[in-house]
This record gives sequence, C-alpha cells and structure tokens, in this order.
Amino acid sequence: METIVLKFGGSSLSDNINLNIVAKKIIELKEEGNKIICVVSAQGKTTDRLIKEAKELSAVPNEREMDALLSTGEQVSASKLAILLTMLGHKAISLTGWQAGIYTNSDYQSSKIINIDVTRMNKELDQGKIVIVTGFQGVDEKQNITTLGRGGSDTTAVAIAAAVKAAHCYIFSDVDGVYTADPRDVKLAHKLNSISYEEMSYISGEGAKVLHDRCVELAEKYNMPIIAACTFNKNKGTEIADCMEETVIKSIIKNDNILTIQIDGINNQYELLKKLIKNNIKIGKYNFENEKLTFTINKEKRAKLEKILDKEKGKTTINSVTKISIVGSGISNHMEILETVLKVLEDIKDNIIDIDVSACKISVLFDSIIETKYLNDLHNSLLEKKYI
Repeated sequence: METIVLKFGGSSLSDNINLNIVAKKIIELKEEGNKIICVVSAQGKTTDRLIKEAKELSAVPNEREMDALLSTGEQVSASKLAILLTMLGHKAISLTGWQAGIYTNSDYQSSKIINIDVTRMNKELDQGKIVIVTGFQGVDEKQNITTLGRGGSDTTAVAIAAAVKAAHCYIFSDVDGVYTADPRDVKLAHKLNSISYEEMSYISGEGAKVLHDRCVELAEKYNMPIIAACTFNKNKGTEIADCMEETVIKSIIKNDNILTIQIDGINNQYELLKKLIKNNIKIGKYNFENEKLTFTINKEKRAKLEKILDKEKGKTTINSVTKISIVGSGISNHMEILETVLKVLEDIKDNIIDIDVSACKISVLFDSIIETKYLNDLHNSLLEKKYI
C-alpha cells in the first residue's frame, strides 16, 4: 500500500461546499488503496484577514506573535476536514505542524524545516486513519510556533512526502496545472503535461503562483514527483519531475508584485545588504554606482524594508514595476526568441530598464506597470513560431 501526500490550498477549502468536494477526492484516493496524508492551507482569505487585523493593532507586529496568530488559520481547516471525514465514515485525525513532528529554525515568518520526525504520522497511518496536517508551520527548539512564509504549505507537503517516502505529492488548487501563461490573462494559454524541476523553479521564482519555489527545490533535492492538479475536476494535471524537453518555452510570467528601490547618497551598501539578508528580504536586480544603490524586492516586504531604511541616510525612491519572464530549458541557445521579444515590445522599449538572459530564462524589467496586452501579444507571437 503506497503513501501519497495531498495538499489543498485556501481556495479549495474556502467554505463547507468546497470542503465536501475535497473530502470526496480524499476518500476516492484512499479507496484506491492508498495511505493518505493531507496538508491544508488556511481557508480562503483567512491569512490576509489575520494580517490586516494584526496591523490594525501595530504597524509592525512582533514576529513571534504573528506566527502564533497566523498558524491558527490552518488549524481551523484541518479540524473541520477531520470532522467532515469522520462524519462520512472514515477515520481521520488532524495534527498541527508540531504534533506532526515538523521542526524548524527560529526565523519567524520565513522559517526553514530542519527535521521531520514521522513517528506520529506513521502511527496514525498504520491505524488506518487519514492524517491531516496543518501546512505552513512547525516548532523551533524552544517550542515556539514558527511559520514558513507565503506558500509554505506547498513546502510542508513536499517535505512530508520526502520524509515518509511517499510515491507522489499532489498539490491541488483551483487551476488544472501549470500553463504556458496565466489563463486568466492569455486566452491561448494551454496546460503543460509535464515540466522539469529546474524550469518549474524558475517559473515559481518569477512570480507564478501555481507552486512555491522552495517546494520545487525540495522536490528536486529528494526526487519527489509533484502533480499540480485541480480540486474541482478530474483532469490529469501537470507532473513536475525529471522529464525530457518538449518545447523550448514552458511559460511566460508577468509579475506586477515588484518594487524598485533607489537610494541616492548611501554610505555603506554592504551594511544595508547584511540587514536585508538578516530580515529575509530577498533582493532581485542589484546595482551600485556613484553612491547610488538600485535593487528590486517583492511588494509584501515593503513594510520591513521601510523600517530598515528609516535608519539609513540618503534619498530613497520606491516605484511599482513589471517584470516579464520567458522560461524554458536552453532558451539562450535560441536568440531568435529574444529577437521576437524585442519586436513585440517595440512600442514600450523606452520603459525597459533591464534585460537579463540566462540558460533558462529571458527577463525584461520595466520602469512601471505595463498592460496585460503585451503578455498576450508576446505569448501569441511565440506560439505562432512554435516555440511554445
């Protein structure tokens, strides 16, 4: 009997109707002869609501207490699902991250898993129970509740799958799998049957919301196949694993969740950089010239950054920008792709502030938010030339 790990996102658990759909899918997979561990996110917009309420109390809440607060969302999902499965005649138990044996370091709000003791989970599985684990959280060596940061439930699921030597890890959400572009923005976007770990890691890192990049890196490390599929239908989904190339380009991502930071007259860039790293602020494009420092960050880190910059000398300018990334293995061997990209973006060439070409990615950074029209035009031009 194989063990499989299923992860359900917040949209899949948003209300009791969806909870029943999730329960039905779990039961179907269990009745196929599988042992089931299910990892759950908080319901719907619960995490956003809790963050908003905390910030009404404090502009920069204590990080330890924020982790304690935010961990409650997943606990609600897990216990509700266990109650429902039990009512439907299937033995089930909910476990918090620490009850499931998930141990992390003490970097609140962005902790890393350092060990998983699978004893409790295996014991419950051996008793025929469906084990439901709260995603996104664990406990440090001092028994403080910690969280893994945004998308941390994906990481929890893959880490557990690797620890219990599961056959597969399923990541269920409200989309069918990984697409060549966001299907809400690009009508001709189509689903991929498979994609390599490396390509998926790039896609996630560039802002696509299908999977968290940390979970993909973990899956590659332990060679754990991930299947990204939809909760609400039986379509096959996309397998993320070691796979052969099918097309050059796998996906095009438009990311508007980026800020450019420019600091004029900074005295010590290295001290600032160390502070950013210590506060888990991931930086993108980085340039220092003539006492002018420029770099990019995700918008969600703005409050943390501004707290750091309050103590820095120099004039700071912050702008919202767009980055479009074209991802595919060996893309740098096809310079005609870059030629097509530049041709499509000709109308807004004056807004381009950086172009980066690597083995698996072409990224174009703009000085402002650009229209989705250009994402459509780019996707359709590359599709027409059979690069997608």
